Amino acid sequence: MPRKFLKRILPDHQTMREHPHLQKFGQRLTEPRIWHLNRRSVAGGLALGLFMGFMPILGQMFIAAALAIVFRVNLPIAVIGSWFSNPFTFAPIFFFAYKVGAWFLQVPVEHHTFNLSWQWLTHEFLLIWQPLLLGSLICGLVSALIGMLFVHLIWRRMVIRNWAIRQRRKK
Repeated sequence: MPRKFLKRILPDHQTMREHPHLQKFGQRLTEPRIWHLNRRSVAGGLALGLFMGFMPILGQMFIAAALAIVFRVNLPIAVIGSWFSNPFTFAPIFFFAYKVGAWFLQVPVEHHTFNLSWQWLTHEFLLIWQPLLLGSLICGLVSALIGMLFVHLIWRRMVIRNWAIRQRRKK
C-alpha cells in the first residue's frame, strides 16, 4: 500500500510538530487531517505543492505549509511537492510559464535578459509580469490537476493489487 511506503520515508508527525519553524502554527499542527496518509489527503497535498511550485514568489514551501493547514491536506507532501521548483529548475519552469502566458495573451515571446537590479525590476519585469503570472497560474493548475489524478490512480491501482494478492492468499 502507498501508506506503508510514505510512512517509511516521511518524518512522523510528532517530529514535525516539534520542529522550530513549524512551532509558529501552534495548535493548528494538532489537526489530524494534515498528517493522515490517505488518498485524498496525499493527493490534495501534492496538488497544493505542485501549484505553489509554479508560483513566482519567495517562500513557496512556507506558503504551501500554511495552505496545507488551511485546506487540511497532508502537510509534508505539500511541502515536498513544492520542491520541484528549486534553484536548478526555476529558470526553465518560469520561462515555460512565461511562454504559456504569452501564448494565451497572444503576446509575442521576447527574450529578456535577467539582471537582478532595481532597473531590471522596474523596466523589464513590468513587460513580462502579465504573461508570467497567467502562465504560472495555468501551469500550476494543470500540474496540480495532473498530480492529483496521478495519486488517485496509482493509489487505487495499488489498493486493488494488494486486495487481489490477499484474495489469492486466502485460496
